[in-house]
Amino acid sequence: MMETPKVIFFDAVGTLFGVRGSVGSSYAKIALRYGVEVPAQTLDAAFFPAFKQAGSPAFPNVSPSEIPVLEYDWWKQVVRSTFDGAGVLPQFEDFDRFFSELFTYFATAEPWELYPDTVATLKQMHDRGIPLGILSNFDSRIYAVLRSLNLAQYFQSVTISTEVGAAKPDPTIFQVALDKHGCRPEEAWHVGDSLEEDYRAAKAVGLRGIWLSRRRS
Repeated sequence: MMETPKVIFFDAVGTLFGVRGSVGSSYAKIALRYGVEVPAQTLDAAFFPAFKQAGSPAFPNVSPSEIPVLEYDWWKQVVRSTFDGAGVLPQFEDFDRFFSELFTYFATAEPWELYPDTVATLKQMHDRGIPLGILSNFDSRIYAVLRSLNLAQYFQSVTISTEVGAAKPDPTIFQVALDKHGCRPEEAWHVGDSLEEDYRAAKAVGLRGIWLSRRRS
């Protein structure tokens, strides 16, 4: 029988909660307030190459005070490229004001939905006394999102790429998370929805990787 881990790390988006509807539907809803009408499907198609082209959301060798600005600028470029790819960027009279609202929107509970098994799983592990941590390629809005979704109470640590300066699958982010709990890789588990960034990356460092495949019906 496998020993109880000293800590279980969870990825965030795609593992514990996902975007309600789709990224494109959220973008389209906010854009409509600024007089820009574009189908959600068009934005979804443009978002994924824009997101991939942006590279990892990690900023090595910067001071903590610089991180919020870098996060904001990183996402602003992703969103700008998304609407440019959708062919509607020139329709914005004030893209900066639109993006400011969109960025804040994703720090609230409204665009996110918890997966049905999330709370029960976290509560079970918490009740068994197993320390839990977030290990995610997210930005500092994660703290507000966890609070708004009533998940913060379950986690003893939060380790995110923008604060570490390294993003999964880089081993560095895993080691930083492990150090927070003072445990060795073989004493920890990591649960995530990405085969490469979560499962294989965790195993490469020595953690027990658990791949959670989320598929919409």
